[in-house]
Amino acid sequence: MPESLDLTRDLRDLVDLAADQSSLDDVLRRGLDGLSRIVNYDLGVVFVLDRGKLTSRVARGALADARVKNLTVDLARFPSIKEALSSRRARAFLEADHAHGEGDPFDGVLDFPHGHSCMVVPLCAGESVFGVMTLDRNVCEAYPRETVDLVDVYGQILGLAIQNTQQREALARLHSAESERARLMERDLAGDSTTAIERTKTPAMRDVVRRARQVAEADTPVLILGETGTGKERLAHAIHSWSRRGERPFVAINCASIPTGLLESELFGHVKGAFTGALKDRPGRFQMANGGTLLLDEVGELPIELQAKLLRVLQEGHFEAVGSDRTVRVDVRILAATHVDLAKAIAEKRFREDLYYRLSVFPLSLPPLRERFADLPELIEAILIEQQRRTGRRDMRVTAESLDHLRRYSWPGNIRELANILERGTILAGGRDLTPAVLDLPGASAPMSLTTALSPVASVPGAIELITIDEVQRRHIRSVLAATEGRVYGDRGAAKILGMKPSTLQSRMKRLGM
Repeated sequence: MPESLDLTRDLRDLVDLAADQSSLDDVLRRGLDGLSRIVNYDLGVVFVLDRGKLTSRVARGALADARVKNLTVDLARFPSIKEALSSRRARAFLEADHAHGEGDPFDGVLDFPHGHSCMVVPLCAGESVFGVMTLDRNVCEAYPRETVDLVDVYGQILGLAIQNTQQREALARLHSAESERARLMERDLAGDSTTAIERTKTPAMRDVVRRARQVAEADTPVLILGETGTGKERLAHAIHSWSRRGERPFVAINCASIPTGLLESELFGHVKGAFTGALKDRPGRFQMANGGTLLLDEVGELPIELQAKLLRVLQEGHFEAVGSDRTVRVDVRILAATHVDLAKAIAEKRFREDLYYRLSVFPLSLPPLRERFADLPELIEAILIEQQRRTGRRDMRVTAESLDHLRRYSWPGNIRELANILERGTILAGGRDLTPAVLDLPGASAPMSLTTALSPVASVPGAIELITIDEVQRRHIRSVLAATEGRVYGDRGAAKILGMKPSTLQSRMKRLGM
């Protein structure tokens, strides 16, 4: 009975090994060590099969030394081992096999006595053939049939452990390659988020950069404040890149752009069947950002009913997906950004005071563009480089006259508005120079519209531009969307401002060809 219990324990340990997270060599070493409690051997070796040759990978036992390290055996010289691999059954070699067969793989390397105990165990799983495991003893007696059968089962489980480890390592390499590819693509698409920030000449912005670099080294939550379009997400990218998590995921979610009913699922994920349309399990942004950084953009617009769950994640580091009772633990550095006056939101019971204090451990306030005119040349250069992929125009430049033209504007939309005007000017410009004529700032003379061009009245100096009702609606909706940064839903969304349902606004935009 004790021997049976020991065997059960050893096999259970081996099954656990099949699901272990260890490296392949560690799995092989532990597999051979576990086997030593089931069967005696003086030398246990795992050989890897590669193009008809077996090469030793791991050796254990009293005789495991440098002589068997990287030992190569030509499988063509050992038909019996080839047969064992083909049949996928363990085989014990008898004295007759040594006397009249092809010999022993260790002949000329180790001096085993004639007729010594010898066993070959195939290591396979599914369609995969990893190699063989050999067991040898210095005694001259064959391994019993029941021992061979038991080791055969052990070899099958070890083969599964090998396959699992190889697949896990392959997935890890693929994930690493995809993460690097995603990081490079993000850098190409978004540009170098730190260049313009680090080259700032504005004293207030230099102080923000200094403090941002200091907090980047910790995992402390950061609350980034500032008007819309001041570059809050760009600063969040920079803090992430300066941190020890810089090579891990950076995930952002705009809390104002997602309907309230879907926002919980976007943040925390859901399981299959959690609600209508949940056809499969789906991870949320917290799981996607595990090990890295999560930016909660426009956190001031987060619905009050979700704020308690967010607070719990920040305090305890775990949550449950929608429709699940299983706790998910994550390691995520939180950055939050908003243009909302959170003190006013707290007073109006739209934002939890405890969540505010949790997020605002280290607040950073970005100055608006009208207070950063010293940085205008560097900002323009960085934006034009970032827009090259979309516009197909390279080496664009703003003339000195245009720079003065841009400095006379108040920039209510800040850097985002500057980027839009530069991109539009790049498309309109005939050459490399961006002149005041193509940088059409609000309030300046705008290009003549198609409706105006077709109207006889429009050609009369001082006449009112004649446009259709649809064009009036189209322009008004565009201006409201620009003011809300494209946000349709929520208390500060375009639908609320226009006094209509979000679905009605979307239908209207579709009808107007927007």
